[in-house]
Amino acid sequence: MDIYEEIVKLRNAGQRGAVATIVNVRGSIPSFKTAKMLVREDGSIFGTIGGGCVEADVWRAAREVMEQEKPRTLSFDLNHDPKYDTGLVCGGTLEIFIEPVLPPVLLYIFGAGHVSTSLYKTAKDVGFDVTVIDDREAYASRERFPEAREVIAQDFDQAMNSLQITEAAYIVIVTRGHRDDMQVLRWAVQTKARYVGMIGSKRKTIGIFRELQKEGLSSQIFERVHAPIGLDIGAVTPEEIAVAITAELIAVRRKAERALPHMSWFLNHKTGDENLTSASDHAAEPETKPAE
Repeated sequence: MDIYEEIVKLRNAGQRGAVATIVNVRGSIPSFKTAKMLVREDGSIFGTIGGGCVEADVWRAAREVMEQEKPRTLSFDLNHDPKYDTGLVCGGTLEIFIEPVLPPVLLYIFGAGHVSTSLYKTAKDVGFDVTVIDDREAYASRERFPEAREVIAQDFDQAMNSLQITEAAYIVIVTRGHRDDMQVLRWAVQTKARYVGMIGSKRKTIGIFRELQKEGLSSQIFERVHAPIGLDIGAVTPEEIAVAITAELIAVRRKAERALPHMSWFLNHKTGDENLTSASDHAAEPETKPAE
């Protein structure tokens, strides 16, 4: 297996990594230009860029690159830095480009109503691989979601039992009712998903959280749930709500560092404000069959 096959294998497994490539060389070095090394999330490596202290420094930088998901270029002067004088090098200089290897960004949308059809489009356009799940065949169909990675028309419990959720996954819960939302959230908060969001008001959210806590789930497990979901941009229509949700997905994906106007009441719970509402209150999903 060559390094490219190993990268594909890593991505298909939903794992991160970083690839280091020698991109510029002057003089003699213990490897060659274009030599590559893959550093996996568990710290193991595939390939080599020459060994020694250079490789050790690149390994450490690669761990940071995969964590920050941002590329980096390192320069090494093997003539002047005594720590590289190990007998393994011949006194040249080199540049090494390190780029993250990221798994496909998988978005699982539970519910296939109006918000979902809009969210599927906006999320797909910014690079998410979308899977839509609903227990209604009239809603979960290829006609409504033609470019989705997968469309699953199954009972939610059956569908959830078949999914392998990795740390690269995003879960959005926009079903047609509180009961189904709670059913999916019960499962979602116990997965490794990077993001879990649920549509609805603060009152609905608190009610569902309390019911699940009565079942024995820890209150701390809900602190990572984005509910009400999306950034607070004043969204009202399903299309606008989809934009608000997609913006929040992007912020999590890109690890936005500046403060954002989240709808999530967790960011405001210390204020004691009991009147927080969300545009998602207006996004109740229809119970009737969609028009043909």
